[in-house]
Amino acid sequence: MVINLSKQHSLLSNWVAELRNVNVQGDRMRFRRNLERIAEVAAYEISKELPWETVEIATPLGTHESKLLKDQPVLATILRAGLPMHNGMLNYFDKADNAFVSAYRKHHRDGSFEISMEYMSCPDLSNRTVIISDPMLATGASLVKTIQHMKAEWNPSSFHVVVAIACTVGIEFLERECGTDITIWCGDIDEELTAKSYIVPGLGDAGDLAFGSKLQS
Repeated sequence: MVINLSKQHSLLSNWVAELRNVNVQGDRMRFRRNLERIAEVAAYEISKELPWETVEIATPLGTHESKLLKDQPVLATILRAGLPMHNGMLNYFDKADNAFVSAYRKHHRDGSFEISMEYMSCPDLSNRTVIISDPMLATGASLVKTIQHMKAEWNPSSFHVVVAIACTVGIEFLERECGTDITIWCGDIDEELTAKSYIVPGLGDAGDLAFGSKLQS
């Protein structure tokens, strides 16, 4: 299932517009905060899909039967660009366990690249809901490699993927390689991918805009 959160106009559309805007992107703190806020909206929407239970709560004047989240999800992100969105998810799922993945584009001299995954720190994911946040779903290669590894090692019960901007090519690749049972939550969806695998019109390099430029390896 693919959900485009910009289909129905809300403040989220304004935040996505600021992420794209070259006249706003120079403000790194605002860029990170907009990613964080998009993730907060997605966290709220995802919470509606998760199982709840009724629990009797003691108040100063009596008791109340309250609805509480039955199980906490595991919040995962792909370093480094995913950190602002991960923080946004954690603002809402504040009792959640966390997972961190080092997956990046390892570039070759001919201009091609492969996805290198060198590190994963996470709890036992068996039979748990995993929510993975990453600003951009371009080719989908990093997310596919991450999800396939998690499925092989732990077999989580369900996956949600949260991105600020997705490309249709990446969505199709993710569904083809990992199955259509994964729910993809997008701040917006673009159609085009360049030869260097950047989304158009997109927003550029989310990691660089959030944290500064890096040396390619």
